[in-house]
Amino acid sequence: MPADTLVLATRNEGKLRELARILGYRIGLAGLDAFPAAPDVPETGATFEANALLKARAIAAFTNLPTVADDSGLCVDALNGMPGVLSARWAGQHGDDKANLNLLRAQVSDVPDARLGARFVCAAALVVPADGTAREWVVTGEVEGRLIRVPRGSGGFGYDPIFLPNGFNQTTAEMTPDAKDAISHRGRAFRALAPLITGSLT
Repeated sequence: MPADTLVLATRNEGKLRELARILGYRIGLAGLDAFPAAPDVPETGATFEANALLKARAIAAFTNLPTVADDSGLCVDALNGMPGVLSARWAGQHGDDKANLNLLRAQVSDVPDARLGARFVCAAALVVPADGTAREWVVTGEVEGRLIRVPRGSGGFGYDPIFLPNGFNQTTAEMTPDAKDAISHRGRAFRALAPLITGSLT
């Protein structure tokens, strides 16, 4: 692997494509599928920021390459901010988007529309290995909106089909990739991280 490769600490192909579009650098990008022996890092942190750093630190130490990791999720007002950091495993099995979506819809089925406010949150961490102490940065991005009852759209992943961003009449699953990147929590976090990546790797 070239020394100037940036590792994206994910095996989620949808997320990898999304982050690659957002970052769009002329440096090499690699996901965890390029490192079959890379460890699965438990997301044991209580916050998005803690989980992002856990993953970035572990993968940077394993690969000895600059690593970006994110943790993101949906925070629903009527559920006191849940599923939050549990978003990817809300129904019990990590990454079962359909089960997570259906469980959340069931949990808010009796909640009045006025209380269906929600926001997507993303924390993105960059860890650059170094002799001695690694350099670390964490940024966050958010997009406010509300939930809808019936899923719409086939793009995106996760809870995108039921999330309507404020000021839009399309769910994030109905948006084009470029339109979603422009307003998404992940887009905002990674655009904030971009100058740090450029500054640390060039």
